[in-house]
Amino acid sequence: MRTFAILLFMSALAMTSCAQKDKNTSPESKKESLSGYAVAYFAAGCFWHEEALFESIKGVSEAISGYAGGTASHPTYEEVATGETGHAESVAVYYDPGVVSYETLLQVFFEGQDPTQVNGQGPDWGTEYRSIAFYTTDTEKKEIEDYIRKLAASGKYHAPIATQVVPFKKFWVAEDYHQDFIRKHPDQGYVQAVSIPEIRKFQQAHPDLVKPDHRF
Repeated sequence: MRTFAILLFMSALAMTSCAQKDKNTSPESKKESLSGYAVAYFAAGCFWHEEALFESIKGVSEAISGYAGGTASHPTYEEVATGETGHAESVAVYYDPGVVSYETLLQVFFEGQDPTQVNGQGPDWGTEYRSIAFYTTDTEKKEIEDYIRKLAASGKYHAPIATQVVPFKKFWVAEDYHQDFIRKHPDQGYVQAVSIPEIRKFQQAHPDLVKPDHRF
């Protein structure tokens, strides 16, 4: 559960949640030609900062916010938020394997979250915020499992890795108002208090991985 201090902090900043809706933007699916890139799928809490974090990495062309891991077709944010669809807020990461490896994407994925937190990340709680590494091939599955074993043996964490390793089935693009949310709303309360500090923490630790024009 959140600590009392976090609750007070959030209240003072008038934050709502990761998915505060911008009612001035119509929810249209994001359509881009990305057929020339490999794609990896991850879920690690709020997709706003997962999208922005991955897009800041050299070799990543685009990250798209969406829903995956559940059974419902054409889910809406409101439906996913009930926890009944089984979906989690996710990102589809389009990248050039000649520039950035899948292992590096795993590094970004795991270091950009607390992989020991069950069904949530930071102030966001619920199965829709759970940590998932989706695999599309046996090779990806092995890389994920090897990376988790390495993390577990490192002594960095004092709790088991909670990240689920799940075969990828379907990615549903989230409503248009969620796409590029941080770029469009850099002064929003949650973005300032949660998203940007999380992204900045990773970028400061790994400046060599970050695009010069995507530093926070």
